[in-house]
Amino acid sequence: MTEKQEVPPNRDWVYTSSLQLAAVPSAASCSRMLVRLTLARWSLADYVETAELVMSELVTNAMQATGLTDPEPKSWEITAEHVIGVQLRATGTSLVLDVWDRSSDVPVAKSPDDDAEGGRGLLLIGATCKQWDVFRPQAGGKIVWAELELNKAAKPPPLSTSLPVRILGATKPPKGSVNTMAEEALLQRFLDALYQWDESWPA
Repeated sequence: MTEKQEVPPNRDWVYTSSLQLAAVPSAASCSRMLVRLTLARWSLADYVETAELVMSELVTNAMQATGLTDPEPKSWEITAEHVIGVQLRATGTSLVLDVWDRSSDVPVAKSPDDDAEGGRGLLLIGATCKQWDVFRPQAGGKIVWAELELNKAAKPPPLSTSLPVRILGATKPPKGSVNTMAEEALLQRFLDALYQWDESWPA
């Protein structure tokens, strides 16, 4: 006998897409590509520009915490320690962007001078997003996440498969324990959100 589970009426699906990247400057452009492809597939193209901006800021912060900031790092400089993870998750009218790095340091919003070249990332995220915070996965490191409010739910095309994102050159994540940690951390973040989503509905 085959059993079929259905989502209860008016209950939203949870969609997710994730990627591990080498913690090098080109990770920012790869993460934006993931945002563009994913949101187009989820029928959320109207939010691409804002989500790209927020993702870039989150990835830049992760890079500064654990990555290589040289615009053109040498291949031998990229080690198995230099990995970040990015993830998008849509549920109902909520779009969450997660970025994992191996540092345990919590980012702090600064108040830079008018002529300062940087330091406004978290201020921009706070002004753009509904909320942001830090998630501590059991796998280690941290996930800084930001939530965008949507005016419609995600709606992927029926029976579609995920679109591969080609990672070229130095942006390919080095294999090793940190890459595994990033993968596990993003999975834990998704499962934690899924658990909270399930608990929020009456039996």
